[in-house]
Amino acid sequence: MRMYDLIRKKRDGETLTKEEIEFIIRGYTDESIPDYQMAALAMAIYFRGMDPRETADLTLAMAASGDMVNLSAVEGVKVDKHSTGGVGDTTTLVLAPLVAAAGVPVAKMSGRGLGHTGGTIDKLESIPGFSVELTEEQFVNHVNMIKIALIGQTGDIAPADKKLYALRDVTATVDTIPLIASSIMSKKLAAGADAIVLDVKTGEGAFMKTQEGSFSLAKAMVDIGNQLGRKTVAVISDMNQPLGYAVGNALEVKEAIETLKGAGPADLEELCLELGSQMLILAGKTPTADEAKNLLKELIHAGAGLETFKRFVEAQGGDPTVIDNPDLLPKAQMQVSFLAEEDGFVSYIDAEKVGTSAMMLGAGRERKDSVIDLAVGIVLNKKVGDPVKKGEALAVLHVNNQSRLEEVKALLREAFEISPTPVPKPLLVCGIVTGEKIDRF
Repeated sequence: MRMYDLIRKKRDGETLTKEEIEFIIRGYTDESIPDYQMAALAMAIYFRGMDPRETADLTLAMAASGDMVNLSAVEGVKVDKHSTGGVGDTTTLVLAPLVAAAGVPVAKMSGRGLGHTGGTIDKLESIPGFSVELTEEQFVNHVNMIKIALIGQTGDIAPADKKLYALRDVTATVDTIPLIASSIMSKKLAAGADAIVLDVKTGEGAFMKTQEGSFSLAKAMVDIGNQLGRKTVAVISDMNQPLGYAVGNALEVKEAIETLKGAGPADLEELCLELGSQMLILAGKTPTADEAKNLLKELIHAGAGLETFKRFVEAQGGDPTVIDNPDLLPKAQMQVSFLAEEDGFVSYIDAEKVGTSAMMLGAGRERKDSVIDLAVGIVLNKKVGDPVKKGEALAVLHVNNQSRLEEVKALLREAFEISPTPVPKPLLVCGIVTGEKIDRF
């Protein structure tokens, strides 16, 4: 086989065989295929696409390029959840302990964030002492004992995807469904779950800005998972405005604790119940979404999700008293109100601009080597549809470094739009994609 012939084959719109795809990924991983040839193939895929079988073969080849986590020692059906990313996306911190409290094992591998705020690990590390440095034996034991554990993603998980993504990022070939879907799913397959629930965001604060694109991506990923023997479901959720109220690491942990107490934002709880119900169904815990949601609501009401979160934090070295007293989390030195300049109703909040504002305060990473300030961020006081008076706080900025404060305020002025007339609250869950059908709400 020659890479030249395979580039030409895809350029001409033909399909690649499983063996050819494995040859490409193996050669790119061991560097016998150079970047310039892989870039040419990526551009050919961008224009010619890949069919579902090719995409599944690419996914499996990238997953097999490094370590494949073996979770066979974990009892029960292991269900993983993946979000395509958003602003204030705190679902894992609520979902994982809640689903674990229902008796479904959550063996989670998470990453650090590059963008608006930290990733799940960064958020949890705002709890004093919390660590993701577990041995494989500790990881399995924790999941079997308390149904939940979380470790960091190693460099040996899907290394071909890591190389290919870096190349796509500089060759204008990121934005193509087969390569996006295979990138996400290769890491999910390598992480060892039996079933996968995908939270595919749509809107201004999401990677996919349109519902059409989000449904297409969801369908591609669901098809990959099911073809490769993993029961997979996708939930399409709105990310035109931030999820919940908090955007920032310690601030989001506090909001997650409030949600597990039954006192969190309505939209965050709604999405967690939707995603959690799909996880319970895939695990065989409940037959219907309504029964699953009722069980999860009971676990919130009884405090079981909160208790599981506390046990999880303590098992991984964190201070469990933080769960009872979130004021022990890192706090910013200053709180600055961002005020409305007119009366009316909030008609639009640009999630991406709010996220960028939080990053400028220090809550996220602008570069890989940026140091996150776990205490800072933004807490919204208003969401789309809410009434507001001139001089009332639309948000509160939690600030340690004032050097970019005026720049942040200017960006937030662009993020909020006020209407003189009432505005309906947007639909949060836009649809569900399974192997059998696509439901649009």
